[in-house]
Amino acid sequence: MPKRSIRDLDLKGKTVFIRVDFNVPLAPGGQEITSDKRIRASLPTIQYALDQGAGLILASHLGRPKGKANPEMSLKPVAARLTQLLGRPVAMAPDCVGPEVEKMRPGAGQILLLENLRFHAEEEKNDPGFSKQLAALCDVYVNDAFGSAHREHASTVGMIPFVREAASGLLMDKELEYLTKATKNPDRPCVAILGGAKVSDKIEVIENLMKVVDELLIGGAMAYTFLKAQGKPVGKSLVEDDKLDLAKELLARSGKTILLPLDHVVVDELKEGAPFEVVANVPEGKMGVDIGPATVQAYCAVIAKAKTIIWNGPMGVFEKPPFDRGTVALAKAVAASGAVSVVGGGDSEKAIKSAGVADKISHISTGGGASMEFLAGIELPGVAALPEK
Repeated sequence: MPKRSIRDLDLKGKTVFIRVDFNVPLAPGGQEITSDKRIRASLPTIQYALDQGAGLILASHLGRPKGKANPEMSLKPVAARLTQLLGRPVAMAPDCVGPEVEKMRPGAGQILLLENLRFHAEEEKNDPGFSKQLAALCDVYVNDAFGSAHREHASTVGMIPFVREAASGLLMDKELEYLTKATKNPDRPCVAILGGAKVSDKIEVIENLMKVVDELLIGGAMAYTFLKAQGKPVGKSLVEDDKLDLAKELLARSGKTILLPLDHVVVDELKEGAPFEVVANVPEGKMGVDIGPATVQAYCAVIAKAKTIIWNGPMGVFEKPPFDRGTVALAKAVAASGAVSVVGGGDSEKAIKSAGVADKISHISTGGGASMEFLAGIELPGVAALPEK
């Protein structure tokens, strides 16, 4: 069932608490934001609530202050950036709870940004008393922080029983729409592309996607654990030897669903400008750092026929050109396919952006860990706690 959305609520004259994801990267010293994409991602929900005549309380964590105030993890730079983006003042609270904050309750059209939720240890402990204090600040609760939806914290789960009304924000709506469509009722053929370093990081994702997709394209270092499980030479490529039996079992269960690289770009050692060659089998003393051209051709042929594509993880050491060629080629193929494409956050997003095709992807998730858990079929606490329509 779809969740109740902010669009389903009457917000006029209400004080709306929006849990946003302003966990932005800061330069050393904590004064300068180096990327404001997470702030920009929240703007549609913020603007919608303002247009409906609400007063807004925005709340987020930033970094890992471990339950203590830390000026280097203050949200003050976010208030300044938000003021610029919205073209209206954003007041900064001295804390996220307490009498001083309660006195700053915003009226219609006003915005108050609370200080870092994780300055209080009770946030991550999902403490009921702390949840009640946060809930007392507002009339309506909205969760728009998909990136924190896999956390069972006071601001993502604990507040909801103590507020009059709760709903998802527009960004949360979009995340759930695309991820649910891709994993529950995809247009077929449905193809998943999985890369990255470790099979162990993606066991649940592989197992869940095997039930959903028609073909699963494996790349990155995790491919070498599967290849070694098949008895193929992998040289000194990164392998999880303790996961070989699991890899054998997954391959046996998958039938023809899992596709593995046909050739490899290999080096003696991983460094900038290292000489490389393309081989069908990785020789002793060499390590695989990217998929080769035959693999790119085979994978792109599968991608071209797809109607739905799910991607999580690069195909090689893409941050060290020229070992980004496989990842970039697949990103361009996904963009050209015309399929509904859903890309996980983190390295997958960086890879898509480095290929220059981010604007041709249907949906790039804002939540790395949350999207991984969703793809693994794990219920996200922050989503489960929201009421259904």
